Amino acid sequence: MAIELTPITDVDIAEVADFLRTNLDSQIPWARSWPPPWKVEAPNHGFMLRDGQRVGGALLAFYSDRLIEGRVERFCNMGTWCVLPAYRSHSIRLLRAMLAQEGYTVTCLSPIERVVAITAKFKFRPLDTSAVLIPNLPWPSLPGRTRISADPDVISSTLTGAQLELYNDHAQALAARHLVLIRGERSCYVMYRETPLKGIACAEILHVSNPELFRLAINSLTRHLLLRHRLLATRAELRTIVQRPLFSVRRNPRPKQYRSASLDPSQIDDLYSEFVCVPDRN
Repeated sequence: MAIELTPITDVDIAEVADFLRTNLDSQIPWARSWPPPWKVEAPNHGFMLRDGQRVGGALLAFYSDRLIEGRVERFCNMGTWCVLPAYRSHSIRLLRAMLAQEGYTVTCLSPIERVVAITAKFKFRPLDTSAVLIPNLPWPSLPGRTRISADPDVISSTLTGAQLELYNDHAQALAARHLVLIRGERSCYVMYRETPLKGIACAEILHVSNPELFRLAINSLTRHLLLRHRLLATRAELRTIVQRPLFSVRRNPRPKQYRSASLDPSQIDDLYSEFVCVPDRN
């Protein structure tokens, strides 16, 4: 029987989630992590391989429509790519099907080494992911200097415009965590995820709306992450936070790639992707 390649539709989600739970990682709640919670007219949820009634492989997709420089850009984030050994020769069919969809900027934000080699052959370009690691220390706090809140009501009442829309789109994303830093009349929306780094619980910064305030409030933020969330360090890419904080150390960059006919690297970020939806295993 021929191996069939088909789009993943709504009726396939439970079956594909069970496939990933059985063959990739049983600790990740796949059915609650994907598809994403934001509104988008997605053509599918990725692509899958079928051998009769058996799922042989899947490549998940996270679609979004984003307003960039006054125009709507369509994104497709390549998510988890899992193919059983017996069907590995069909793996590229999944990628070709995803790339055959016209008009999308395609991002690949968490590829393993084998995937980087493959996507490079399909004209994916690398992103500069230079990063730092900031120790979360119990710095003394100055009363009234910086207020930090994870309260959804405080976040919603503080943010406006595009940042409020960004928060609303990601508020139910399973892996995303949200904070607002408030200093006087200024505020900074911070989105992060919790991730292990060599066995240490860390925060990984995904979005910063006000890099200057983030820099000024970094000690208060890392203190909060340590004392309130028991996270021992914070990892951040310089393309997200702009300036390297004091007491930070350089980290090896992680490969991230994109393919686009209309956008440059400065317009690519980690939002609306598998990063904000699929949590790391506990």
